[in-house]
Amino acid sequence: MGTPLDSREAQVEAVLDRLYDEYPDATISLTYSNRLELLVAVVLSAQCTDERVNEVTEELFEKYRTAADYAAADEGTLADDIYGITFHNNKAGYLKSIGETLVEDHDGDVPDTMSELTDLKGVGRKTANVVLQHGHDVVEGIVVDTHVQRLSRRLGLTTEVRPERIEDDLMDVVPEDDWQQLTHLLISHGRAVCDARNPDCADCVLEDICPSSKLDAEVDLASGEAWD
Repeated sequence: MGTPLDSREAQVEAVLDRLYDEYPDATISLTYSNRLELLVAVVLSAQCTDERVNEVTEELFEKYRTAADYAAADEGTLADDIYGITFHNNKAGYLKSIGETLVEDHDGDVPDTMSELTDLKGVGRKTANVVLQHGHDVVEGIVVDTHVQRLSRRLGLTTEVRPERIEDDLMDVVPEDDWQQLTHLLISHGRAVCDARNPDCADCVLEDICPSSKLDAEVDLASGEAWD
């Protein structure tokens, strides 16, 4: 039976403890070897699976090695080079613009501040957080992707809807030392057990404290809709 703990802080602590045990090796699943590759991969991953991104970037990173390479690229050719990625035409424009900005304003390097990263075309706070955390070892927020958005609401960690508001809300109750890993744990659990349409509640290590458990709850708190 899914009964959340008495406070959000207690709920967060229990969720973290159990997921740390369940996914001890949880980490980013994008493949990259430097900050530029990381930035490109995260931009491409928006509304696209990491698996597909890794397939495309294997050849992409052989062809485009520097920010100047992206800046000089023909946008149509770049779009063809990332074909198969969701919204590949738009993202080709993002990558070319990012290359131009990095060359013109940052000597070809990937900046290390939130404001400079979010000034890049196609880069929002989520993408910037990933680049800061994994490219620069700077943790100043929580990455809220679709898995984190879904699970944090489903588990009763927040009632906010928009990613920016969810991030702020979670930062109030999640210990700062766990900000980075919370994302990886929730993503791992979202992929393995707690998917969007048909979560496997019967085999979930969090079922007994989950207020959205299909075993006894009528409503999925992630969507606010009744379970089928």
